[in-house]
Amino acid sequence: MTSRPIILCFVAYYLPGYRSGGPVRTIANFVDHLGDEFDIRIVTRDRDALDTAPYPVVEVDAWNAVGQAQVFYASKETLTLRGVGRLLRDIPHDLLYLNSFFAFSFTGLPLLARRFGLAPKRLCVIAPRGEFSSGAIALKALKKRLYLTTAKAIGLYHGLQWQASSEFEAQDIRRELGALAKSIHCAPDLPPKFQTESDAPSKQQARALGPLRIIFLSRISPMKNLDFLLRVLIGVAQPVELAIHGPVEDKEYWAICESLIAQLPKHVTASYQGELRPDEVHDVLAANDLFILPTRGENFGHVILESLTAGTPVLISDQTPWQADAAGGITALSLGEASRWTEEINSWARLDFVQLKNLRLVARSIAEKTINNEQVTLANKTLFEKAAGLL
Repeated sequence: MTSRPIILCFVAYYLPGYRSGGPVRTIANFVDHLGDEFDIRIVTRDRDALDTAPYPVVEVDAWNAVGQAQVFYASKETLTLRGVGRLLRDIPHDLLYLNSFFAFSFTGLPLLARRFGLAPKRLCVIAPRGEFSSGAIALKALKKRLYLTTAKAIGLYHGLQWQASSEFEAQDIRRELGALAKSIHCAPDLPPKFQTESDAPSKQQARALGPLRIIFLSRISPMKNLDFLLRVLIGVAQPVELAIHGPVEDKEYWAICESLIAQLPKHVTASYQGELRPDEVHDVLAANDLFILPTRGENFGHVILESLTAGTPVLISDQTPWQADAAGGITALSLGEASRWTEEINSWARLDFVQLKNLRLVARSIAEKTINNEQVTLANKTLFEKAAGLL
């Protein structure tokens, strides 16, 4: 063992990618917080989600220094059972860290390589990243149930340690895996380590005259539930402008959303404004009065924290670890009560300048408490020290 334990992390997408959302930010924050404590080496795809060509700025099938981590951007030719087995044999590591349950190339292949003797069986931590939430399991349910049954039958997931971002997620893991998940550790996803100048409260923009400005910022997919928001907006009585940002992950689903946009009343408008680069997110969120995400399930929800950091309050489903805030910075509602969402948006549209300014301060305060919570860093450090046998 080296002076720092080596963590070999498999994740489907990593920097400079951003389209896949939370997992990229989770691992980037993990590196920022714990890169001094652990020698972190990452294996990931050579391209971002939805891209057909590799990143032009990285060396493919080779190691690249990215922040405090070393990153191997694997080509399609490398992402085979034989290729992944070779990586696991050639890369010295004390701990294997897998960041999905259903991502076959980045979880199934490493576990198969270990199972069939193509790679050493080092200690292993697996983080499902919200894939066992009831909303996530319900999407493509037959395919997922078949995979679960097969994986259990061949003993693919025996003897692993599981990371849950909250007790909320730990319950989901227990529900789906039962005795297979004997060792579950709760360690919340790490927030960004540093605040930048763009995070300053002075960047917050006060309520403008005119319609309530709301924003949906996420992948355009059934999991993020944009169609639910559009159906809610059909019944809203107050003037509202919805800005939709994010990559179109599912074109058939987006066609459904477009048909709902066409049904909106005249006093409610919605427009698709494309993807945002990471450096654009803060200011675009700050330019809106309310961020809405009726997600079917999140194990953390980095974009929720980004909105709060920008001083923009959030209206979200109750399928995330974020709890409703009595002061109004966070409102969490059940997806089974669409009428309450309509009422809530109408209420927000009636707020005046002073009321919205105060709610922005509340949102910002929640973000600061979250970012400065040292217990989250300690929980993650302890998890990996225990998993590596250091505690």
